[in-house]
Amino acid sequence: MLVEWGQSGESVLGDLAAGLARLDADVESAETRRILGGEHDRANAIITIHPGAGGTESQDWADMLLRMYLRWTERRGFKREVMDYQPGDEAGLKSATVMVSGEFAYGLLLSEAGVHRLVRISPFDQAARRHTSFASVYVWPELDDDVEIVVEEKDIRVDTFCASGPGGQGVNTTYSAVRITHLPTNVVVSCQNERSQIRNRDAAMKVLKSRLFDMKIREQQAKLEKLGGEKKDIAFGSQIRSYVLHPYQMIKDHRTKEQVGDVNRVLDGDIDGFIKSYLKAKAAGTLGQATAADD
Repeated sequence: MLVEWGQSGESVLGDLAAGLARLDADVESAETRRILGGEHDRANAIITIHPGAGGTESQDWADMLLRMYLRWTERRGFKREVMDYQPGDEAGLKSATVMVSGEFAYGLLLSEAGVHRLVRISPFDQAARRHTSFASVYVWPELDDDVEIVVEEKDIRVDTFCASGPGGQGVNTTYSAVRITHLPTNVVVSCQNERSQIRNRDAAMKVLKSRLFDMKIREQQAKLEKLGGEKKDIAFGSQIRSYVLHPYQMIKDHRTKEQVGDVNRVLDGDIDGFIKSYLKAKAAGTLGQATAADD
């Protein structure tokens, strides 16, 4: 009888622990939804990654970031589509654009926008020296159909080319890939994911409109900040996070001071801790400026 009570007690405790874990998850989810109340926070997200100066080193780092975000979408159960992938000369990538579909994808991923810095022993350096690499992450919302951004044909140049990324013989041997240049702003977008040139053009136009919309919003915000003397929470070109693999291992966000020692876990897509810290600090008004690394 005592054994039966013991087993029953363990079962009750197990159920209680599981219930508390679900409650914590529900509370956290509700808090996230409360914070993500922006106009486009619920929208799908368009991510573009570009390497900084440094050739192969930075191109490889950009590819590592792409893998990190793709793994994160798997953890979240989000749908993702690599719309454009331009491989590097020797390794990594020159540019990549991904559509991430899921509720609050934009609101969550906006915290990743900025310059990411990597410090490691280079796998491409025969002398095994320490290298520092940079890559920029840009995030835009996918616009709803009711958001009107007019792009006139006279303002764009459309070029077609053979896709350079994966996709099979049909994609790589026909001029299905599309590059659109918006002449007034010199914004360039491309898409090579689809076999059809028409579908790639439609996808590229969607990205272009999102970028133009984002530029318009940023211009308006800049004017308001200038008038009010406010500082930006985040600015492209400012380093937001450092990933140090040598001489010690640590990842630190310079805006929230959040830091993690398990770099492999983060690079494998576990970035929710950084996202949550960013959202909470932003909601509390304690988000710091992105700064240079202090290591």
